[in-house]
Amino acid sequence: MKRARFLVVLLLAAAGLVVGGPAQAANLLANPGFEAGSTSGWSCPAGTAVKTPVHSGTYALAVSPGAADLGKCTQTVSVRPNTTYSVSAWVQGSPVYLGVTGGSSTWTNAAAYSQLSLSFTTTANQTSAELYLHGWYGGGAYYADDLVLDGPGGDTPGAPGVPGAPTVGTVTSTSIALNWGASAGTVTGYRVYEDNTLRATVTGTSATLSGLTACTSHSYSVTAYNDAAESAHTAAVSASTSGCTSTGLPKHALIGYVHASFANGSGYLKLADVPPAWDIINLAFAEPTSVTSGDVRFNRCSATECPSVESDADFIAAIRAKQAQGKKVLISIGGQNGEVRLTTTAARDAFVNSVAAIIDKYGLDGLDVDFESQSLSLNSGDTDFHNPTTPVIVNLISALKTLKARYGAKFVLTMAPETFFVQVGYQFYGGAGGGDSRTGAYLPVIYAMRDDLTVLHVQDYNSGPVMGLDNQYHTMGGADFLIAMTDMLRSGFKVANTGQTFPGLREDQIAVGLPAAVSAGNGYVAPAEVQTAVTCLAHGTGCGSYTLRGGPSPALRGLMTWSVNWDRYYNWAFQNAHRPFLDGLG
Repeated sequence: MKRARFLVVLLLAAAGLVVGGPAQAANLLANPGFEAGSTSGWSCPAGTAVKTPVHSGTYALAVSPGAADLGKCTQTVSVRPNTTYSVSAWVQGSPVYLGVTGGSSTWTNAAAYSQLSLSFTTTANQTSAELYLHGWYGGGAYYADDLVLDGPGGDTPGAPGVPGAPTVGTVTSTSIALNWGASAGTVTGYRVYEDNTLRATVTGTSATLSGLTACTSHSYSVTAYNDAAESAHTAAVSASTSGCTSTGLPKHALIGYVHASFANGSGYLKLADVPPAWDIINLAFAEPTSVTSGDVRFNRCSATECPSVESDADFIAAIRAKQAQGKKVLISIGGQNGEVRLTTTAARDAFVNSVAAIIDKYGLDGLDVDFESQSLSLNSGDTDFHNPTTPVIVNLISALKTLKARYGAKFVLTMAPETFFVQVGYQFYGGAGGGDSRTGAYLPVIYAMRDDLTVLHVQDYNSGPVMGLDNQYHTMGGADFLIAMTDMLRSGFKVANTGQTFPGLREDQIAVGLPAAVSAGNGYVAPAEVQTAVTCLAHGTGCGSYTLRGGPSPALRGLMTWSVNWDRYYNWAFQNAHRPFLDGLG
């Protein structure tokens, strides 16, 4: 969230990961130089083979991306698990990207042919890899020639085909049932994995994973096997057990931030004057005494800056009145200026004690984590989001778990990360190197707290273009961006360069984060577009060309906005449009 009226968050255009050399020399690509005189062997709808300009031989690839597409060309090859491969291509254009889906990538602006190179290492169960090339929206033609994917092939004679995509069946508080389509070829049985851990082996096309904990999230993939080999994994499917403790929130909630410690251009708003339309009210912001102290203070707006500010007694009375109406009032930590880095266990303990003191003083319902800027980053080599090692991540997780344990099941925990710290982890993960160490840095925190998290409302604004699960870049400001970004949270996604899948969250844990008005942040979306996106996400209708990977989410929690103050400044346009819509969503 931002105190300033606008903020542009710079998104990495690309990053590369360079590891060891190839396992052995062998170009695995079909038609690597396009000497067939066509794009045979490639999935390349907009591509053609041309005779000029070429790097060598007679032909090269030419692609002209349109205004709404990247001009993407892909080829999938069989590979071996736990093996390092090298990739190279001669390219020309402005810009041109080369990468491996779910892995490393690189790019260049080149007026003449220039070579791009990268390497990647397959995971323990990986048997295929997708290589891609693309340009940029309306960026002009790009050319590619003499591509090489160097390493050992992964074909195993007699291996069964990949099973049909798994779907979720009956779910209880302790079990999740899965079903999938039969594999082609000779099949001895099927194996169900959670990430890379084997959870069940069966002979049929269904399985029930039992002995699970109530209200927990999981992500499963399936393989087929016989005496010759095991197939590649299906795409993962996410599911959550039932049995969650009720938070007392409505099915579809309106969540907003109130400027409690400052005014800015929207003006001060007394808490008592916040309309009853708002179900979760985040008090912005509590900030640390220094970046690494962990000592967080909530300093209410001064009378000098906010002449109409109420007394502490009236402020607390307003909190009690909201709670009597069934509303939740939280303290939000961080924001644009409140950088928090818990680098030591002493800072962690100070954070716990100071946050608890704020909650206790005002009788609040919980905590909103709005860490931005440099608060969260990953140390080089910290690639397992299940078991992070970076101190600022480890200490934050420990602090949140301690606070949750102190206040119990009714404690409301929300988070408001930017897309850079969450969805960008699909392409780039900070600890895996090759880019900004902050990319995806919220993922280990969300994962660790996933069974205690009330609502995750990613800021779907102040963002650059982000690649979605359709492997297309989506740009903020319309329904498409909201749909693609939210679907990633529901479906789950592979975390770049790690071989791991971030499991999707329960639908009731997800809200869409938006600016309330054009002055509140970049990426404002008109109410009709917002409601198109939410209808798609909730009911699977009106999604345009996008296909929901996570399926419809009828219990989608609702909408978050920065901020209630800005909405008041614009005559409650956000509230008046979306409260009735959410109430009628079903």
